[in-house]
Amino acid sequence: MRRHFKGCTLEGPLPAALITCEDEKGANVFTAAWTGIICTHPPMAYVSVRPERFSYEKILKTGVFAINLPQSKMTEQVDLCGMKSGRDFDKLSMFQTERAEKIECPVIADCPVVLECRVKKTEELGSHTMFIADIVSVSVDSALVDSKGKINIEQAGLLAFAHGNYFSLGRKTGSFGCSVQKKPRKRKGRQ
Repeated sequence: MRRHFKGCTLEGPLPAALITCEDEKGANVFTAAWTGIICTHPPMAYVSVRPERFSYEKILKTGVFAINLPQSKMTEQVDLCGMKSGRDFDKLSMFQTERAEKIECPVIADCPVVLECRVKKTEELGSHTMFIADIVSVSVDSALVDSKGKINIEQAGLLAFAHGNYFSLGRKTGSFGCSVQKKPRKRKGRQ
């Protein structure tokens, strides 16, 4: 038996991302779970932001933002970035930052994965505006990249958000296509 609720934002887990942006008045960071990938070719992402948020005008004006994916050990900092306004508190001072490679914006060096984004279009959806963006650069902590260039994201300890709670992503349980991969055959006569 299932219980039914009215339409709501129950989905998860989602990334608990730190979004950085900057305009001529300065830089800011805020927490967003309403972000993700929306296209492979060209690579595109989105972030949905309330117009009253301090960073909304910065992104609208400059057309750029970065999606910084934090580790679970950063939970309290991530939460604080969602609770405090950049109008009142320099949230970026909690992190080690560096300049983005392809956009005019700081990125958080403490985050193992960063997606640099250039806004392509905006959609006003009600409480939030969705900034749809091209991913123009991705940087990954070199400790997560093996000698063959494969990214071992399961080792990043990324933070996720679901229904008001934070979770640590961890153990890999399969890979894309695992349900249809051929299983190795056992050879006769060998044990």
